[in-house]
Formats: sequence, C-alpha cells, structure tokens
Amino acid sequence: MKRIPLFTLVFVIISSLILIHSAGAYEAKPYHFGFKKSRNGELPSIAQEGFMSILQKQGAIFLGDPKKKELYLTFDNGYENGYTVKVLDVLKAKKVPAAFFVTGHYVKDQPELIKRMAKEGHVIGNHSWSHPDMTRISTSRIQKELDQVKEEVAHLTGQKEMRFARPPRGIFSEKTLAVHRELGYTTVFWSVAYKDWDTKDQRGWNHAYKNVMSQLHPGAVILLHSVSKDNAEALEKMIDDARKQGYEFKSLEQLTVKHYQ
Repeated sequence: MKRIPLFTLVFVIISSLILIHSAGAYEAKPYHFGFKKSRNGELPSIAQEGFMSILQKQGAIFLGDPKKKELYLTFDNGYENGYTVKVLDVLKAKKVPAAFFVTGHYVKDQPELIKRMAKEGHVIGNHSWSHPDMTRISTSRIQKELDQVKEEVAHLTGQKEMRFARPPRGIFSEKTLAVHRELGYTTVFWSVAYKDWDTKDQRGWNHAYKNVMSQLHPGAVILLHSVSKDNAEALEKMIDDARKQGYEFKSLEQLTVKHYQ
C-alpha cells in the first residue's frame, strides 16, 4: 500500500478543520430555490424568496447580464435515460456549449458520455455523489460528496478543476453555499425551468419548446433535465428559434456578471 506523506496528511486534516470551523459560522436554515418566472422577455425575480442576500454574499449565480441577449444552457444528469447522446449530437451540430451537472451514479454508469462531454468542450459541473439534501448532512460529508465527483471526473477526463456546483433538488442554506465557495465552486441555480424531470409525464416536444421559449430573457441560465424525451426532441428548434430572436449561447465559464432582482 502506498503511504501518504505525513505533511500531506497533516495539511488535509488542518484544511478540513478550518473548513468545518468556518462553515459553522453560517446560517443552516434550508431554502428551496424558487423564482418568479419570466414572461414576455422580462427578468425573473428572486426578490420575494427571502434568500437574495445569501446568494449575493456567497457569489451564487442564477442569471447573467440582463443587458445582453446571452443564454447559458445547463443540464442536470442524475441518471441516463437514453437521450443524452441526442442532446450532445444537437449541441455539436449547432456548435452550442452547455454545462452538465453530474452525480456519482451518472459518472460511474456513463463514463463514455462523460468523456464525450469533456472532449466536445462542455462544462462538467458537480451535482454531488449521491444526490442528498445537502442542508441535512455535515460539512465533512458535503466535502466528500463533492470531492468524489470531482476526482472520478478527473480520472475519466483529465479535468483537474471543477468550478461549478448545483445543489440537489435546489435545496440549500447559507452554510452549504459557503462550503461550496470555500471549496472553490460557484453555485449555479437557474432562471428558466419547468417540470421536465418526470419521465412519466412527458407531453411531447412542443410542450418542452413552449415552456422554455416563453421564459427566455437576456442573461438566462436555462435548466433542463437530460432524462426528458421532450427536451431532447425540442432542443434543436429551441436553439434555432432562440438565435432567430437574437440570442447567443455561451458557456458558464463566460458568465462573469451576476445580477439579482
């Protein structure tokens, strides 16, 4: 068995203790991310949700610059349902960057798709190893959940850095956001979404198309779930018609301005 150098072991222990101590200073009250949906191109709002100041303080993102017709396409990948290949094919054909927030199950189950995401220039984000409610577990467990995903993705793709994280089910607290930040992550929420994750409630591509297109606004961070057949079938038309409206698709890595309403 390879021995871990004493200096490295001490450094890891001290770093973990510092993280645990600092995270303890933040409020642990849980929130479920929600927002007032955009209509007719107006901006969505989190002003009534009670957590705007927490997101600002911890550097979390839910939309980009509302003065620019830019869109940020993101997918949550908890498990594979047979549609991610089609999604990736459309993104490649249309030259659209996206971010895929993956769980441990997805990484272990779909290594070739993870490799393809990285090879084709998409952001791979952290959606935790086992998809727990992060507000109900310890700081050390949060770190482990994130580290496991990061390490496994690095093993598959050579990607050493992972800069973005998304809390499972959108449940968070000031403490969990602080832990993300202290581990080097920007927490990414969203400003366009609809109920697309229920595989037993798929209503056809037009249902997905209308739900997304009706909410488009400048600086939108779009959340889609790759398990949705509707999303996969609507994606090409969404992209084409958004571009016809003057929108440009950009990578999360290009999102530097954070605005809150």
